[in-house]
Amino acid sequence: MIDLDLLYDKKQIFGFFAKQFSYPDKGTFHPNVLEGSVRPSDPSYPYVKEYWDLMQTYSLDDIQELYTYTLDFQSDATLFMTYVKFGDSKERGQTLARLKVMYEMFGLIMPDSELSDSLPLMCEFIYASEWKGDPRAQQSFSMLLAVLEDGSYNLMKALEKYNSPYYPLVKGMREEFKACIIPREVPAND
Repeated sequence: MIDLDLLYDKKQIFGFFAKQFSYPDKGTFHPNVLEGSVRPSDPSYPYVKEYWDLMQTYSLDDIQELYTYTLDFQSDATLFMTYVKFGDSKERGQTLARLKVMYEMFGLIMPDSELSDSLPLMCEFIYASEWKGDPRAQQSFSMLLAVLEDGSYNLMKALEKYNSPYYPLVKGMREEFKACIIPREVPAND
């Protein structure tokens, strides 16, 4: 189960992740972007800081080239969270449709040119949507985080293999949504 209040409190950091997983521009690495989004007490902070420091060693042109080469041209390092698991199968199509319906249910109108399992879009949805008090939120966000957890695990493993500076960013994002999972109590055997 998801702690929706905690996830709501983390909206700002998911806005940061949405920006960092989008195609980089001059504003992506402005110092205020990190300072206004991630606190040292956040579970992702050490990973995000590692990512941020690594990216500061590159020029914007180098970062854009790295982004395109890694996240656009490596099929196992895709930002589409259901692609590695499902490819272009019917199951993927059903998941994409369910995500799109969920986005619309919470007020996000998706651009026609975007697939609903895009990591930047999923993070932007968490950041921008309003779900407080909505009885549909628990089930919807449980599905969303399950897709994110599964897809980001595959992405993280691929980025680790490529020794990519995006690896700690994905690891940090995973720490944030893992922190929002309410542990199930295991009944004691008498």
